Amino acid sequence: MTPSGGRYDAIVLGVGGVGSAATYRLARRGASVLGLERFDVPHGRGSSHGRTRLLQRLLDGDPATMALADRAHEAWRDLEAETGRDLLTGTGSLAVAVGGDDPVASARRACERHGLDHESLSGPELSERYPGYDFPDGAEALYQPDGAVVASERGVVAHVAAALDAGATVRARERVVDWEAVDGGVRVDTDRDTYCADRLVVTAGAWAARAVDALDGLVEPCRHATAWFAPSGDRSVPLAAGRAGEDASGSLPPFVATVDGENYYGLPGRSLPGMKFGRADFRRTAPDALSDPTQADERPLRAFAEEYVPGAAGSTLRLSTGLVTNSPDGRFILDTLADGRVAVAAGLSGRGYKFAPALGEVLADLTLDGGTDFDISEYALDRFD
Repeated sequence: MTPSGGRYDAIVLGVGGVGSAATYRLARRGASVLGLERFDVPHGRGSSHGRTRLLQRLLDGDPATMALADRAHEAWRDLEAETGRDLLTGTGSLAVAVGGDDPVASARRACERHGLDHESLSGPELSERYPGYDFPDGAEALYQPDGAVVASERGVVAHVAAALDAGATVRARERVVDWEAVDGGVRVDTDRDTYCADRLVVTAGAWAARAVDALDGLVEPCRHATAWFAPSGDRSVPLAAGRAGEDASGSLPPFVATVDGENYYGLPGRSLPGMKFGRADFRRTAPDALSDPTQADERPLRAFAEEYVPGAAGSTLRLSTGLVTNSPDGRFILDTLADGRVAVAAGLSGRGYKFAPALGEVLADLTLDGGTDFDISEYALDRFD
């Protein structure tokens, strides 16, 4: 087939959280770039929806990941300033452990290793400071003031808007059906047209293995459910997170909590009142077969809220499902293939969105320069050989 859709310096396959950032970074550096998205911009089928994400630095212990986390925090603020869009709310963040202190001890070590401000709290101290929480006396907690909440769909829209302003082309509702390396670059066939480019960037999330053979059988798309519950009673007063730049001292900080070995998280509402809850209950699924949420998804989240955050255990406001794509070791896959013509970000394991601006920079570096100043050696695909 003769290419009819034009030629670009780079084509980005998948314009979600990371793909939108890569499209923006490539266009900002002067590249002609085409972003292709099989669904809408933004959409609710992948890993970048759900209204909010927690930016929590205390869980990022190794130096390479911490460097990406530091850059991501800075880049989110830069994106706000450039686009004039309200994206981040500074809230602080908590790690809580019930029935063992390993997660809190790990977070404490990370903070100490990287010189991050932090404060250890007992269960009673936690409840006294934040009456909306009702963790038991034996709980251990660590508070880190740099935590924040980012508006996830707004982040995608902001990156796409900035990319368009920088000259990028973004096409939604256009599915890539095949691509191949050709002389001088790559050819990409979609269900609408055919395009050529010098380089390809694959940020297809749960569909990445369909685009990159080397990922087939390696990354694992999984279903993940979340719930939003309305405030309940007087203890609900501090649940709503403020807007960016406002004092959030009266709000409950978002948390990750390990209860008898099972992981949960909660984020105070911003566009919805109350609180969003989730847990690490990832069930393998084909990405096109993602099922709607059910009462069975809701029950364990409600039980957790009723016991530990009773002020946020009111009526159900929203249930949602999305996709998390896990790598075998829970670490990112960042690499190049096809003699450097293809840059890949995959297997982000439920942690990719908060890093999106930094990962977009890395992918732009790999695409335009063939390398990056960020240390991504630990994320290479060949570590699984």
